[in-house]
Amino acid sequence: MTRPASFGVTLPQIKRSWDESRNAAVRFDALGFDSLWVCDHVYGVPAPTLPIFEAWSQLAAVAAITERAQLGTLVTPPFFRNPAVFAKQVATIDQISNGRVIVGLGAGWFQAEFEAYGCDFPKLGERMQALDEYAEILRRLWSEEQVTLAGRHFSVTNAICEPKPVRRPPLLIGGSGERVLMGIAARHADIWNNLAAFQPQLGTKVEALRRRCDELDRDFDAIEVSQQCVVVIGEDEDEARAFLEKAKKVYGGHMGGSIEEHGIWGAPEAVIEKIEQHRALGCSAFVIEFFGRDTTVPAQLFAERVMPAFGG
Repeated sequence: MTRPASFGVTLPQIKRSWDESRNAAVRFDALGFDSLWVCDHVYGVPAPTLPIFEAWSQLAAVAAITERAQLGTLVTPPFFRNPAVFAKQVATIDQISNGRVIVGLGAGWFQAEFEAYGCDFPKLGERMQALDEYAEILRRLWSEEQVTLAGRHFSVTNAICEPKPVRRPPLLIGGSGERVLMGIAARHADIWNNLAAFQPQLGTKVEALRRRCDELDRDFDAIEVSQQCVVVIGEDEDEARAFLEKAKKVYGGHMGGSIEEHGIWGAPEAVIEKIEQHRALGCSAFVIEFFGRDTTVPAQLFAERVMPAFGG
């Protein structure tokens, strides 16, 4: 099944003022981006001292000042919040936004921030099991009158979530593990998101997800494939190349190199071609971090010169 392309964009969140974030959210919404995203960290990764807005508080505020774009996280880990209380938070924000919330979930990876805030950070296998339980509790609380579940990591007893969300929020499962993580995605996800670091392996990861869906008798076409990515765009090839060289220094050798070889960069025509290459691998949704201090500038160029090629 070929899905229409959708384009999301990350909001200013780290070392940014609320004015910057608010203005960008309103601007991105007006430009026609399909979704707005924040990361769910309490530390300003990679440096703990970097100021960062808390993800769901920021999205609650953005929900009230935007009109059409969906709102999501890449990604929320289970041990930051009690799942039943979190289900209520999400339902409230979904009511504020009139049904525009996407819940991005992942196992978590930055051990230092969990420990600093007194949150559990068990070994990866247990975090995956917790992610599976978390997703089940959320889905049930948004659709059932009362929920009781006794899990290894989370338990609820006759829990109620009222008012319900306007719609059952889509669940995005983010991560690249080809067996356990993909199995959780095959069971629960409406969207699977490939991390930016694994952009070169997108095709391989998509096929791994397809295999897990087959094993679990899940319709692969029911899951949208999303790619987290940096987009470096310029008015012409020379400007785009200059921006790319700066991006390499900012993102480091590994990520900088993968942007040039496997990422999305160039003048608008080249960006369209690279998006088509991703779509040929089965990806239809893009969660974009635009390169630049004021990301509304490249976002506007992308909206005016790239999105129309995909019906936007």
